[in-house]
Amino acid sequence: MRNNVIKIVLVLVTFSGIGCKKNKEINKISTEGVVEYFANEFLDDNRIHSISIALYNNGNESTFHFGEQNPNKKNPPTDATLYELASVTKTFTGTMVAKAVLDGKISLDDDIRDYLPQEYPNFQYKSEKVTIKNIITHTGGFPNFPPAGENKKAFWNGLHQVEISSKPGTEFHYSNTAPEITAYILEKAYEIPYQELIEEYILKPNQMIDTKFVLDAKDKNLLIQGYNGEKEPQKHYQSNLWGGIAGIHSNTSDLMKYIKYHLNESIPEIEESHKNFFSTQYDFDIGYHWNIVKIENEVCYRHHGGIWGMQNWLMVFPKSNIGIAVLSNASFEGIDDKLEKLALNIKRGIK
Repeated sequence: MRNNVIKIVLVLVTFSGIGCKKNKEINKISTEGVVEYFANEFLDDNRIHSISIALYNNGNESTFHFGEQNPNKKNPPTDATLYELASVTKTFTGTMVAKAVLDGKISLDDDIRDYLPQEYPNFQYKSEKVTIKNIITHTGGFPNFPPAGENKKAFWNGLHQVEISSKPGTEFHYSNTAPEITAYILEKAYEIPYQELIEEYILKPNQMIDTKFVLDAKDKNLLIQGYNGEKEPQKHYQSNLWGGIAGIHSNTSDLMKYIKYHLNESIPEIEESHKNFFSTQYDFDIGYHWNIVKIENEVCYRHHGGIWGMQNWLMVFPKSNIGIAVLSNASFEGIDDKLEKLALNIKRGIK
């Protein structure tokens, strides 16, 4: 099968520069063939054990699994296999903030100190306050990691050490501190624990029954083991805070539902969550935690997630009504680029 797929893709490449004939040749290639080719290319790196893919293409839903969950075990992932989404969790946080804005629970221009449990005179630059918009766009001047994070009390006490060194809203500095503050603000606004908010307003309405912060014994048996580049098993992430930065577990079946949710911009909180607030110094803009980038003249909303032992990308293209999630239980320097290339190659190949 693989040799046939390679031949098919070679045909695609051969005709990639030949006008209308290109479209005729692409149309001959099945989605399965395109995905299998690029998945096998991804797995040619022997540090990588498996890949799971959820692909939504104009009403067609497909999931794919290649490789093996554990080296030499011949046990491929399935639609039920759970992965840690790591920082893709931030898109859930951002979506919940968008809903809170529409519900009138918060305003993007609110001073974050209005919601916090302690006084933080250090949360300003000169006379400039830090707003909710600043912390969801990583422009609030917060450090990547909090001074203390072993528990919530230590988190709040440690934040007194933070110095805001630039005018809020002017510089992008990626922060794993600010989203935890955001999660707490959402709790205060709704008077409901953050993780319950995500379940009530995002997971339940979209029937994402397998997507969870906290796993029971059955779920833990479905959670894939993660490995580093030396094939050494890695510990699973354990959040001691609210979970605004990471902590959600999901599978390809539920991620398909999440993709469809974010492709539907007729939903008020989705339309709101796709707003563009800031152009970073990198190749993307940012809104409600979505990284926003133009790829071949089409806007893509995407986010990468990486943790010890596993990494993933989630991308949605509302204009072409395409969304894709790619997940692997390997983590090492450069695999994020490999996953990004895999996702974009599949997207280009199926068009």
